[in-house]
Amino acid sequence: MFVDSHVNLHSEKYAEDAGEVLTRARSAGVKTMLTICDQLDSNDAIKAIADSDRDIWRSVGVHPHHANKHPDLSAETLMQMTNDEKVVGVGECGLDFHYEYSDRDIQKTVFKAHIDVSRNTGLPLIIHTRNADNETRDILEREYREGGFTPLLHCYTGGPALANAALAMGGYISFSGIITFKNAGDVRAIAETAPLDRIIIETDCPYLAPVPYRGRRNEPAYVVHVAEKLAEIKGVSLDEIAHATSNNFFRLFSRAIDPRTA
Repeated sequence: MFVDSHVNLHSEKYAEDAGEVLTRARSAGVKTMLTICDQLDSNDAIKAIADSDRDIWRSVGVHPHHANKHPDLSAETLMQMTNDEKVVGVGECGLDFHYEYSDRDIQKTVFKAHIDVSRNTGLPLIIHTRNADNETRDILEREYREGGFTPLLHCYTGGPALANAALAMGGYISFSGIITFKNAGDVRAIAETAPLDRIIIETDCPYLAPVPYRGRRNEPAYVVHVAEKLAEIKGVSLDEIAHATSNNFFRLFSRAIDPRTA
């Protein structure tokens, strides 16, 4: 069994064949998915997707690209949204200094609101960080001293310092199809050294399709290719990766129900 820990099933790219996408995922052994909230306007659509399938869970949050739309986002607003039993994580949130679609200071303010919710609910913090390793690390370490929370570095492409800082907080690292790309040696190096009990896998679909589908629309079935590459990097069997990453997911997202034990 595989778990795709980060999908964007509300994307318009699935408008014509969402049912077929899910059927292919199940046929590939992907039994559980976490569909991610990118902005508050998407919440209703994401909720409908999660409510339609017992093995699809969801998060609540605002991606840094959309932080400018929610400059006054309060922890209280997000906190109320976490009351739904299918909400298992907070985010995707964080800092993106590559595209900078939102003002940096607003990104930081919105990020801190998510951290407050993660700390107060015990739900994992799903972090997007790009070209902002130092700033992300500084915020996480400073906030962690105020009270613990569990960070997840999603679709990780950063350096070892931020990865090690998150691991030191009891956090996890998620790897996507990027680890199959030829020019992703630095990411594979992080995957090689990260503890197997702190790793999960994802597609981030419809983006970042792994080899051999690179350049096409991504979908949850392709997370198997991420697992295969991770098995190669770690020098273990595919079954061991499937078992470890699934166990890690349900340990991290403890509200989600493991279909193997349901």
